[in-house]
Amino acid sequence: MKQSTLIWTMLMVFGGLSLIVIQFNRGKGEVYVREVPVEAKASSKTSPEQTYRWSTYQQVPEKEKGKPSVSFSLSRTLGLWVAAFCTLAIFSFLYGDNPLYKFTEAVFVGVSAAYAMVVAFWTEIVTNLFAKLFPGFARMSFLPDISENVQSDLLYLIPLVLSVLLLWRLAPKGSWIARWPLAFFIGATAGIRLISYLEADFIGQIQNTIMPFIVFDSKGSFLWIDSLRNTIVIVGVTSCMVYFFFSIEHEGVVKYISRLGVWFLMVTFGASFAYTVMGRIALLSGRLDFLFNNWLGI
Repeated sequence: MKQSTLIWTMLMVFGGLSLIVIQFNRGKGEVYVREVPVEAKASSKTSPEQTYRWSTYQQVPEKEKGKPSVSFSLSRTLGLWVAAFCTLAIFSFLYGDNPLYKFTEAVFVGVSAAYAMVVAFWTEIVTNLFAKLFPGFARMSFLPDISENVQSDLLYLIPLVLSVLLLWRLAPKGSWIARWPLAFFIGATAGIRLISYLEADFIGQIQNTIMPFIVFDSKGSFLWIDSLRNTIVIVGVTSCMVYFFFSIEHEGVVKYISRLGVWFLMVTFGASFAYTVMGRIALLSGRLDFLFNNWLGI
């Protein structure tokens, strides 16, 4: 580790510890919740009506601590501090690559991968595969809502076999077997995506471009705003298509039309870039609001 990196890392750690001590002395960074009782009744043909009671906890502002049914939440407070630590650790990349940032990045990637794996297991493998092949065992173990009339669908043995063949890639020998399910998966995905893109993007864009230059309402009045909008859309699409049409020389009238298409493309790219920047600024604003409002209580 470089000496400058070590010094800055120690300064950031010391600053974080100082901030923690200050927060504890100020009594900030604590989360309070209100207990909300919930009651529900359920009945079936074979059993009488039963009443179930439990409690949920709703987060309340700090100024309400001391009111009845409001209590300190240790778990949510720990979550608040962990979130603040991870946010500051990610912000430390503004100085440069450092161990604190690498640690938080690894935690984020690991947690995201684990969460995606668990969600995929319960929503895809258990619900769509296991429950279809063994509905009786799934009803007794994981999914009690499955009807007793549901029968096994042996057609789902095909994706089960393909999944097992795909895992064959992890074996030291015979990894070529995984190419067959992989080829099937890529081919099926490409075919499905092709149809959806043709319908949503290609045909949909052509349909949205077919519009009148001059627009009138039901009473015959001229709508100049709608007419101007349609004219801009039609002229923009036509000029952009002329710019990408290289079978003829861009000279004379074609040259000016293609340059107009370049202007439309630049405006479109600028708007897309500005939209992306605004989205990132909104994320930054949310993190700063979390740090100053929820954590520091300023």
